[in-house]
Amino acid sequence: MAYFVIRHQHPADRCPAKDPQMGQMLLNHLSPANAAQHGITLHGEAVIDGQHTLYVIAESDDQGKVDAFMQPFGMAGTVEIWPSSSCSAVVERRGCAG
Repeated sequence: MAYFVIRHQHPADRCPAKDPQMGQMLLNHLSPANAAQHGITLHGEAVIDGQHTLYVIAESDDQGKVDAFMQPFGMAGTVEIWPSSSCSAVVERRGCAG
């Protein structure tokens, strides 16, 4: 299983949270149970206040699954996904790869 750090950003005028139905749909989409159905484990998510930026830490055996899972967020703005490692994995291999 690999870790992924995800950043979604959107302009203020396209904020999904302004629409109660869209906001609820995205919350449901980000639920651990729904993520698991897509082969993804979510380790955390947070929105930076006032910046319309969401960060997610996810784990999956396939980045394609993560790409597909994050597609709904692409309707409102950008989605960037970076392959990542846990801190313990970095220490174990004695440094950041790349």
